[in-house]
Amino acid sequence: MNRLLISAAHKSSGKTTLTLGLCAALRARGLTVQPFKKGPDYIDPLWLTRAAGRDCHNLDFFLMGRDEILRTFTTRAAGADISLIEGNKGLYDGLDLDGSNSNAALANLLTAPVVLVIDARGMTRGIAPLILGYQAFDRDVRIAGVILNQLGGSRHEAKLRAVIEHYTDVPVLGAVHHDDSLTIVERHLGLVPSNEATEADAKIGAIAARVAAQVDIDRLLAVAAAAPAMADVTARPAAGPISVKADVRIGIARDAAFAFYYPGDLEALRAAGAELIPFNALKDARLPDVDALFLGGGFPEVHMQALEANTTLRRDIRAAIENGLPAYAECGGLMYLARSLAWRDRRTEMVGVIPGDVVMHDRPQGRGYVKLRETGKGLWPLGGNGEIRAHEFHYSNLENLPSDTVYAYDVLRGTGTDGRHDGIVHKNLLACYVHMRNLDNNHWAARFVEFVRRHKTRRPAGRQATR
Repeated sequence: MNRLLISAAHKSSGKTTLTLGLCAALRARGLTVQPFKKGPDYIDPLWLTRAAGRDCHNLDFFLMGRDEILRTFTTRAAGADISLIEGNKGLYDGLDLDGSNSNAALANLLTAPVVLVIDARGMTRGIAPLILGYQAFDRDVRIAGVILNQLGGSRHEAKLRAVIEHYTDVPVLGAVHHDDSLTIVERHLGLVPSNEATEADAKIGAIAARVAAQVDIDRLLAVAAAAPAMADVTARPAAGPISVKADVRIGIARDAAFAFYYPGDLEALRAAGAELIPFNALKDARLPDVDALFLGGGFPEVHMQALEANTTLRRDIRAAIENGLPAYAECGGLMYLARSLAWRDRRTEMVGVIPGDVVMHDRPQGRGYVKLRETGKGLWPLGGNGEIRAHEFHYSNLENLPSDTVYAYDVLRGTGTDGRHDGIVHKNLLACYVHMRNLDNNHWAARFVEFVRRHKTRRPAGRQATR
């Protein structure tokens, strides 16, 4: 399996832009490119998916075991000509002092050559000790090349190439000059999602052209082809059960406001017997005839006025949930189901199922990995010791919740709704700030579908699910 891990000396070095440019440039050559992203993230994978034309999958030491990472990688990379793994933060950054969950650790696990992206603004001779230090820090990590980024011009590039050639044995695979046109607009949660960027394909095409002109693609392909053979991995599905015939319909919000879904989770829902029925919370006047709802994360605050203006859909959703329709909401979906949403001196009415008010802040209110313990009041419990690993990233919090609010989870690590709880339970609705992933430690998709199935069998014949 030809593969590369694209990392950097530090965060915000431009590795996402370069990785999606490489994905698109390689795809333009007729190659099948499989993208991966280390850690919990929705936005970068949206861009990488669009650039590669193939779903990007996340590899995460906190949420996945080492065998599961290997199995996921080999399963998803099968049939691809090359796999590109985008790291997060810097090459050696991670949660643990020993670096066991760093990008370097992932490169070692996958025996993947590393291409180091270096933001070289203001650097000349100092780039040599930087590269030498990254090589010496962990001799097991193979830094197979560097891509210099944000260069000031041809003279700057020539100086850097001369220094690197003189002091190191690391090849320069590319030198990308500073270009404002390559910038992707950022928002409080990161890059603007590709599903929102109306000119996303044009932007990706422009980035791909610049990258192809300034990166030695042939040498990069040779480095990927030189990756050593991987150890055999037990052949079993990366996530979820063997597929069964679809017998429940789950409405899923897919639009500019709600786009944060892991592709593996959607596959697991389908495999468990769900037909996913997309609807647009911004434009669709009525809810389709479904047996359940799934409202993922996104940016409802950016589209709060359009969401408020769609009064008929909001009424449909509220009536459906109050009548017992099973529903699951994460982060942005939770915000939409609340009574109101306030941001930048504006306040808009939302669905109103959750008796609380969402307030946006300038700083994150919950950010990072989460550990939850089930309270026993959830709707589709995990069982066993009831401990779940997940992640969260939200700039909002919920205010004015009643004191008798029922929660599915106690928060052992993280923030959730109030620092102590998460998973608001209301009738057949479970709404969380945290984001779940359907993985070996928490196959939530099959449990949710089974919950929907049981509810469907109790619904009177001929009665529409959403009316």
